[in-house]
Amino acid sequence: MIKRWFILPLLIHTMLWGVPSTDTTTLYNSLDRCSIAQLLAFYHLYQDTPQGKLALSDAWALIRRHREEETGCCDEDLTLPSMEIDPIIALVNKQPFDPPTPLNGEQLSLIEKISNHLSNRKLEGFTIWNKDDLIPLPSEKIDLARALLLYQFEDNTLQIRRYEAGIDLISLQILARLPLHPSHEEKIRAINHFIFHEQRFRFPPHSLYAQDIDLYTFLPSVLDKRLGVCLGVSILYLSIAQRLDLPLEIITPPGHIFIRYNMGEHAWNIETTARGIHLPDRSYLGINTRRLQQRTLKEVIGLAFMNQAAVTWQRGDYQTSIHLYEQALPYLPTDPLIKMFLAYNYLFADRIVEGKKLLEEISDTTSDYFVSKEVSPEDFLNDRVNIEGIKVIFSHVDENRRSILDKQKKLQDVLKQFPLFRDGLLQLATTHLQMGREQKAYEVLLQYHAIDPTNPTVEYYLATICTNRLNYGKAWYHLKQAQMLTARRDHHPLCLKQLKYALRTLFPDPEERAHPP
Repeated sequence: MIKRWFILPLLIHTMLWGVPSTDTTTLYNSLDRCSIAQLLAFYHLYQDTPQGKLALSDAWALIRRHREEETGCCDEDLTLPSMEIDPIIALVNKQPFDPPTPLNGEQLSLIEKISNHLSNRKLEGFTIWNKDDLIPLPSEKIDLARALLLYQFEDNTLQIRRYEAGIDLISLQILARLPLHPSHEEKIRAINHFIFHEQRFRFPPHSLYAQDIDLYTFLPSVLDKRLGVCLGVSILYLSIAQRLDLPLEIITPPGHIFIRYNMGEHAWNIETTARGIHLPDRSYLGINTRRLQQRTLKEVIGLAFMNQAAVTWQRGDYQTSIHLYEQALPYLPTDPLIKMFLAYNYLFADRIVEGKKLLEEISDTTSDYFVSKEVSPEDFLNDRVNIEGIKVIFSHVDENRRSILDKQKKLQDVLKQFPLFRDGLLQLATTHLQMGREQKAYEVLLQYHAIDPTNPTVEYYLATICTNRLNYGKAWYHLKQAQMLTARRDHHPLCLKQLKYALRTLFPDPEERAHPP
């Protein structure tokens, strides 16, 4: 793309002195011939010159290029527009934090016409303008961008069309860099290059997203600011992929999401928070995470609501959180996590019967993706914690000393009344580790172990602390506990293997010494 720092001096020079035809020819010849944005920006500056008109014609040829492949004809009726196209050019060349580009109905119709060969037009979801019609629709027929924009803008059809036009133009630009009949791998490389290198979409700074994670999930905000959390950029990526007929899988480790292209024996993981690089599956697995969960497009709609609900929950607006979780539930009807979060918000809003009913549904459920189950629902139902204690473990913590100490004090107060509250003990130990107080953390973790020795994460922490404190016999004991618990669920975490090898160099396994092979 022609950068702002390049366009502005040219524009000033043109306004003051004009540009000789030889200079415009040189500039025209230096353009990236596959960049619709550069060609249209050049036309915007020099539209009265032969080179400017030629740049517009070149841009139009790029837009039409893949139409013939898709439609099987040359689309002679698709000609250069006679209308004012400056707003369309502004949309193509929009910079982060520029105000949204207003497009009228005629201009939107033009973009829709030049984009009507994109693959999402074949989806039934692209024809839907009522969000209530989305729920019964099969996931493979969902148009993700249309679905999310319908929920965000309700009946504002013009706004929906404007943002869809932006995604269409992005897709056309990506197609312009692709050969005819491109492979899926070529499409992925082209999307990655455009999103993360040309347009420079990035993960927002912690100071921005910590309080407004929902803002960086919404598709319009991601498009306008080129900043997005993992879910926000993944939604944009999937919306483009649907237009380019690119089949992708949606994977959700705990608290995260990334995109995967399944190549059969191998998979290409696309990490949207790190410029689309591939990370192996083991990077996302942990002690308690034994398998990665694959999601559907309909579930992604529900996840977007869950992100919004998380923000209103932190603000103490439990009624809005309930409304958002209830909107998400039809898209995630069997997900125990959303049921747990909805149940807690029912409790916070004094809807005790509804909250307990949901917790009873999931309290004895262990997800196939994890080694151990969530224990707080069981603890609450067994009077090992009250509603205020549940609020504390979900209270927000900034990564600073004062915030950590504040939560630590709240947890200690809860545990004075409910000393058997397991998640409270685990979080209290975590605050001590954050403050560098290993001995305090060790004491709290031992309390957890005495109550429940079946949490592999607790056993791993105990093994690590014992290793650091040169208590190798105890370290081996807790490490083997963690290995046994994870092996029961056919899981062999890399971190446990690494700890075992490190511990073996310091102190041989007592059992191996007692019973040598």
